Amino acid sequence: MNDTDNANVIHLTERQPVVTGPEMLASLVPPPQFDDATFESYRSDDAYPSQAESKALLEKFAGRGAPAKRGGFFSRAKKEPELKPGVYLDGGFGVGKTHLLASIYHAMPARRKYFGSFIEYTALVGALGYRNTVDLLRGADLICIDEFELDDPGDTMVMTRLLGELVTTGTRLAATSNTPPNALGEGRFAAQDFLREIHAMSDSFETIRIDGVDFRQRALDGHAVTLEEVEYAQRIADTAGTASDDLFGDVIRHLAKVHPSRYIRLIDGLDLVGLREVQVLTDQSEALRFVAFVDRVYDAQVPIVATGVSLDQVFAEEMLGGGYRKKYLRAISRLNALTHSAQQPSVA
Repeated sequence: MNDTDNANVIHLTERQPVVTGPEMLASLVPPPQFDDATFESYRSDDAYPSQAESKALLEKFAGRGAPAKRGGFFSRAKKEPELKPGVYLDGGFGVGKTHLLASIYHAMPARRKYFGSFIEYTALVGALGYRNTVDLLRGADLICIDEFELDDPGDTMVMTRLLGELVTTGTRLAATSNTPPNALGEGRFAAQDFLREIHAMSDSFETIRIDGVDFRQRALDGHAVTLEEVEYAQRIADTAGTASDDLFGDVIRHLAKVHPSRYIRLIDGLDLVGLREVQVLTDQSEALRFVAFVDRVYDAQVPIVATGVSLDQVFAEEMLGGGYRKKYLRAISRLNALTHSAQQPSVA
């Protein structure tokens, strides 16, 4: 069965999004699901004190810390050490790092501030050129970088140089990071890897460790939801603004033709993404592109329906034991949440 004859169904494989430099710059804001993220709405887990401690430190970084108490007439107020111009949020997936990053963005009283994924910033450099990007971002009060990638040494060097130039003009930085190749990343080595890779900037970052378990899995049981073909076809037919292609493999091949920074445009205007006949991914490049796509779908909070292999089983077993383990596990967590949200009447 296919959806070719259904005029209401959008085919991802037919979309070839183009994004201009100015559009990229204008889009550097938190994802819709974090439009209202605040420190107050961050629900820390009492079992992991580092979550509440991190929130307090980040509130101070954002300029919301309690003022120092004044001493008596002859006493001097204790001067607290100044925070570094950058903070790096280190921790596993699903502990609320992006929520806290967005909270910094919303709380800081900045005239110019930007929030984007690492991929979005490097795509901006690719579209406008390095010098033009520096000129555009110079003078910004705050730059937030979600999912700072350490996989590509060239991109890492470009971003390190870019941030170095901005810090010297007073820009403050906040970042979360993914794990580099060959580092399993769920222990306490992520911060060490991050600082090593951005060695020219490492002294500018204060590392803040956030422990905890994946909040998405605390709320879910079992596996990602998989539908039979008849139920899948009915859901596609009943939902306006739905994307569905004949085969999962077609979508995966199409992702190779679109730059990851444009994946968000693939799902513009969609209320549901359908993935038919999901198969296990065994090619690393295909799997990582799918991870980047899932990240954008999750940011937009678009539910997913699927047939075939359960999406929590989409990555080959050997991949889950390799250097990109943390990325795959985060994607599985998000896929699980998105397939469950598709079973609800609406998505928050």
